[in-house]
Amino acid sequence: MKTTFTALVAAGMMAAAPAMADLVVPNLSYRTGPYGANGTHYADGFNDYFTLLNERDGGIGGEKIQVPECETAYNTEKGVECYEATKDTGALVYNPLSTGITYQLIPKVGVDKKVLYTPGYGRTSGKNGKVFEWVFNAPANYWDGASVAIKYLLDENGGDLSGKKIALVYHNSAYGKEPIRTLQGLAEKHGFTLSEIPVDAPGQEQKSQWLQIRRDKPDYVIMYGWGVMNQAAIQEAANIRFPMENFIGIWWSGSEVDVLPVGAAANGYKALTFNGVGMDYPIYDDIKTHVIDPGKASQGGSHVGSALYSRGMYAAVVIAEAIRTAQELAGTAQISAEQLREGFENLEITPARLEEIGLPDFGPEIKLSCDNHGGSGMARLQQWDATAKQWSLITEFTEPDQEIIAPLIAEDSAAYAQEAGITPRDC
Repeated sequence: MKTTFTALVAAGMMAAAPAMADLVVPNLSYRTGPYGANGTHYADGFNDYFTLLNERDGGIGGEKIQVPECETAYNTEKGVECYEATKDTGALVYNPLSTGITYQLIPKVGVDKKVLYTPGYGRTSGKNGKVFEWVFNAPANYWDGASVAIKYLLDENGGDLSGKKIALVYHNSAYGKEPIRTLQGLAEKHGFTLSEIPVDAPGQEQKSQWLQIRRDKPDYVIMYGWGVMNQAAIQEAANIRFPMENFIGIWWSGSEVDVLPVGAAANGYKALTFNGVGMDYPIYDDIKTHVIDPGKASQGGSHVGSALYSRGMYAAVVIAEAIRTAQELAGTAQISAEQLREGFENLEITPARLEEIGLPDFGPEIKLSCDNHGGSGMARLQQWDATAKQWSLITEFTEPDQEIIAPLIAEDSAAYAQEAGITPRDC
């Protein structure tokens, strides 16, 4: 069965692949299952940015970009099979949008010499380039997000969270468990009490968890959810009249898909983000001219400008900029995955460059290196306006607490290196 699936995937991708394309960036997407609504928005933004570059600029450095799409259904086994089916097609980089798939691909990309780009998800300690040579997770990771949320709550409480109660509602998976160590360290540092409340996938049934929250009366709830879990949690919070302004989701719990089904009751809900929101950016004019109007938008363009569309587009922006950097370093437009890794390690996306792209103040400055594959970790908060049906940015980019996070990165990456028999690089 596995061989049949892989063969079918490979055949379908070869049939869809434009022959003139020389830069291959597979899109390991998911448009089906309980996470399909979220995954579809992201995949469309990812596809459309590369279509824009092909149609407006003739590609990157004169080379067209091929973006073969493979459906993973957010299933780890299918995600690995998609990788195996595409890795020999000239693929440069993988962005699977799944922590489970990422964990399985980390040892594979080291052997196959393929770049694994996991912005805002995956193995957090992948930031340590000395150990994870082929993994990049800029501009921010799960531990950064947890820290920025606590920094925001500190600001809201005059710098003092002692005696406060904070509940973590999390997807009971490798993804959802990622922030626990960070929040435990921050609880010890700042004197708040942390309770951990798991939700089994897919997360449609959460009445017992929210009855616990009603009983325990936490001052704040932080959520690491995905897919239907998010909207179910926001609805249950509304049902027990938990104040939405005290409910903060990670960036994967902050899309229109999460709040629109709840209606007016979702008003005031907050979420972290590491990218801009809305369509008030010049790049969307170019997308309309070169992608939407000519009928080339992914899935017809129905999700253009949504929170997750923008995040998928942003991931494509970072990959494209790494490709440009790699081309400059290598002195050729037809780069290899190994040359792309060098491009990522020398990547610098300044505010001025973001403005040139048409995305002023859209993301934090990104500057990577041999040992830092994760950037600054800065993030900001957005808040949902149910009347206007839109997100608004409510903070500036904030740096995470590296006093807590850096030792955790070092500890976790060292443990992985020992387990995998890796000798860390000397950067």
